[in-house]
Amino acid sequence: MSEPIWKKNDSVVDERLMRFLAGEDVILDRELFVFDIEASQVHARGLGRIGILTVADAEVTVQSLAELRDEFLAGRFVLGPPFEDGHSAIESWLTERLGDLGRRIHTGRSRNDQVLVAMRLYLRDRLNRLARQTHALASQCLRRATAEPALPMPGYTHLQRAVVSSTAMWWAGWAETFADSAALALRTRDWVNANPLGTAAGYGVNLALDRDYTTVALKFDRMQISPIAAQLSRGKYEWQALAALVQSLNDVRRVSWDISLFTSAEYGFVGLPAEFTTGSSLMPNKRNPDVVELLRAAPAVAIGAMTEVASLAALPSGYHRDQQAGKAPLLRAFAHGLDSLGVCESLLAVVHWNADAMRAAIDPGMYATDVAIDLARSGVPFREAYGRAADLSTWQGEHSPESSLSARVSAGGAANLCLDGLRVRLATMASAF
Repeated sequence: MSEPIWKKNDSVVDERLMRFLAGEDVILDRELFVFDIEASQVHARGLGRIGILTVADAEVTVQSLAELRDEFLAGRFVLGPPFEDGHSAIESWLTERLGDLGRRIHTGRSRNDQVLVAMRLYLRDRLNRLARQTHALASQCLRRATAEPALPMPGYTHLQRAVVSSTAMWWAGWAETFADSAALALRTRDWVNANPLGTAAGYGVNLALDRDYTTVALKFDRMQISPIAAQLSRGKYEWQALAALVQSLNDVRRVSWDISLFTSAEYGFVGLPAEFTTGSSLMPNKRNPDVVELLRAAPAVAIGAMTEVASLAALPSGYHRDQQAGKAPLLRAFAHGLDSLGVCESLLAVVHWNADAMRAAIDPGMYATDVAIDLARSGVPFREAYGRAADLSTWQGEHSPESSLSARVSAGGAANLCLDGLRVRLATMASAF
C-alpha cells in the first residue's frame, strides 16, 4: 500500500491496521473515481480563481486530471493496491507528473468533503438512471395498454376472483405505478443535488473559496451552506436515495408476483419464452420461472443496504469514520437494483397472454357488482341491490366479459382508461432527465 496522504513524521504505519482502515475502499472507489476526478478539476479551477494557483497552473492540473480519467476509462490505469483509496490515487498521479504543483491540489479541502462531493455526484447520476429506467418501464406498460386488444381477465382481491378486468387495465395500472416511482426518483435526485465541496473537514477553511462557482460548475442546484450540516447529511442523503430505489424495486417485486401466479399451471394466463425459464436438475418435465422469482427478490439487497446505512446514523455531529461502512452496501444496492429494473423491462416485453384461459376463469359471480350497481342506478337502495345481486338466480339479462368492461366508464375504468393523461405525464417527466 502507498504511503497514506495523512502521514506525519511521527506516524506509525502498521500494514495490518492499514488494510483494516482502508477495507474495500480502493476497489469500491472505482465506481466513484470519475466523479472524484471531476470534482478535483473544479476544485483546481476554484483555487485558480482565488489566486492559490495561477490560472495556467490550474489548467495544467485540470488537463492532467483529464488524462487520468481517460487512462482509467480505457483500463490503462487500474485503481487498486498499492493505493489506499481513489483520493490518494488522484494526488499520487498529480504529484508524479506535476511535482510540487500536484501536491497543491489538496489545499483548502479535506478527504471529508472530497468523499462527500464524489458520493453526491454519484447519487445524482444513479438517481437519474433510476428515474430513466423506471420511466422506461412505465412507457413500455403504457405502450402495451394502448396497442394491444383489451383481453378480458379476472380481477382479484384477497387472491380471490372479484370482478372482470382486462389486460389493458392491468398494463395501465403498472404504467401509472412505475410513473409514480420514476417521479419519486427525480424528486429525490433534486433533493440530494446539493454541493458540499468547500466545507472541508466540517468547519470550513481560512480561504475565501468560491463555493458559488463550484456549485454552478458541478451543476448542483444549491450549496450546502453549513459545513456541519454537510457532515450531518452523510448517511441521510444515501438512505433517502436507497428509499427511492426500494420503491421502484417494490414495483418490480409486485409485478413479478403477478407473473409468477399467471404463469403457474393453476392460472395459465401468461406464457414466457424459454430464455426466461430454467430447467430442473432432477425433473425433466420442469420449466421454472427463475428470472421472475429472482426479480421478486430484487428489493432485498436495497432494503438490506438501507438497514446498514441507517445503523451508522446514530452519531453526534462532525465527521466519523463509521460512515465508511455505508459505501459498499450503497454501491452494491444501486448496481443490483438498476440491473434488476433492466431485466424487468425485458421480461415485460415478452409477456404473452393466453386469452382462452383468462376467459375461462371468469365465473358468473364476477358480474354481481355490475348487477348491484345497475339496480342502484334504477333507484333501488344500494344495500337492497347488494342483497339481491348476491342471489345469482334473480338476475335478469345476459352478462359477458365485454358488456361488463364496456360499462366500466368511471375514470381509469376499463372503458375509460384515460391513457392520454398518463402519456402527457410521462412526456413531461422525460424532459427532466
